[in-house]
Amino acid sequence: MKKPGLALSIATLLALVALLALCVVFFGDDATSGPIQIALLLSTLLTAGIAIIFLKVPWAKVEEDISENIRQTAPTLLILLSIGALTATWMLSGTVPTMIYYGLKIISPRFFIVITFVLCSLVSILAGSSWTTVGTIGVAMLTAGKLIGLPVGWMAGAIISGAYLGDKLSPLSDAVNLAATVAGSDLYKHIRYSLHTVIPAFIICFTVYLIVGLTLPATAEIEMAAELNAISNTFHISPWLLLIPCLTIFMVVKKIPAFLTLFVSALVGGLVAFWAQPQIVLQIAGEGSGVGSALSTVFKMMSTPIAVDTGNELLNNLTSTRGMAGMINTVWLVICIMSAGGALAGSGMLETLTNALIKMIRGAGSLVATTVGTCIVSNMILADQYMAILLPGKMFATTYKKLGYAPELLSRTLGDSATVSSVLVPWNTCAVIQSTVLGVATMAYFPYALFCFVTPVIAILLAAFNFKIHRLEPHEN
Repeated sequence: MKKPGLALSIATLLALVALLALCVVFFGDDATSGPIQIALLLSTLLTAGIAIIFLKVPWAKVEEDISENIRQTAPTLLILLSIGALTATWMLSGTVPTMIYYGLKIISPRFFIVITFVLCSLVSILAGSSWTTVGTIGVAMLTAGKLIGLPVGWMAGAIISGAYLGDKLSPLSDAVNLAATVAGSDLYKHIRYSLHTVIPAFIICFTVYLIVGLTLPATAEIEMAAELNAISNTFHISPWLLLIPCLTIFMVVKKIPAFLTLFVSALVGGLVAFWAQPQIVLQIAGEGSGVGSALSTVFKMMSTPIAVDTGNELLNNLTSTRGMAGMINTVWLVICIMSAGGALAGSGMLETLTNALIKMIRGAGSLVATTVGTCIVSNMILADQYMAILLPGKMFATTYKKLGYAPELLSRTLGDSATVSSVLVPWNTCAVIQSTVLGVATMAYFPYALFCFVTPVIAILLAAFNFKIHRLEPHEN
């Protein structure tokens, strides 16, 4: 097996990015419904062909790397299906409508965007998962925002920003733990050090979202009586239903695995619907009765598309659920993404590119900027947040140590770039999942997910001005 040259690696990389970009340009919001999957498989074949012909890599080796990559996504696919079930049963049980109802009652439209950002930040820190945050409080706040006429892009951007703030800071977050582990940093030292970039980013986002909400045209403050009546006439609204999200947060705090937490929460939502929303259950069940019919109804809620007639056209569109079936297209995309990423990583091309970047490093500023750039490019090539943390983390760990920088600088930089930029790449698994759950295209929220833009810039600026740059103690170097 030959080591790939820099020119060949760059050419293959550009071919992949060009294929994906063309899909986004020509197919727009429909790009992830088939075109990008085909482009990813074509890229897989192209990379594999180059590796076999020019690098003498046997097909069995390429296939093994692809299979391993797909195997590692099994937990992700289970979580993804569980989110589809959870968002459906929480809607049909009245949990999300209750959150929407009280949100519309309590929060002024002018402060709705900034409060959405703050709430999603808090929930994400508690839950340690951007996916859980977006699939629960995020869906509720977006739906409520639509009902009062707020711009979907700004609402989705505020939700994404808050969700990824927690995903970068919470000790319960997989991304936080992975970044600390791969860099060799203590978890809580990493979290404390990350506050230097998170706090300025939070203040900037809070200020912008507040100003945007206050300067929205008056037409955004529409009469909400019709929407509130439609919700209360369709669903039985009760604060008791908020115990379901509390149960989810409790399981998260107890560190129960994400798949079990989400699936159990979805199942509880389906069972609660029999007590809280019998009129909706009757619509779903039809003429059936007995244990078999009840079981079938719960399974339908969790797995198949269901439309609820509220008497309000806008609310009808917002409360229609797709269950696990709505996630199948995303599962297909994730498998194709991991195939392309496996072929690229297995061929050694990504390692060649990273090594070329390392040679250009001269100081803290260029070191952090190079790490940020590599993580962002990794998110574009490998299309997976964890891979974008893991691979650059392994590549740069020795470099940081040789130059005398503490491991928490690397772990923080991984979070400041790989974690937050993943949701901005339309073909990345994070972006695909979040856009699917919210029902908002990646490019629609792209300009408004401020936290994801601001954080990498702050990280580079702090390093450039040598502010709070930790170095290794003499006995550690």
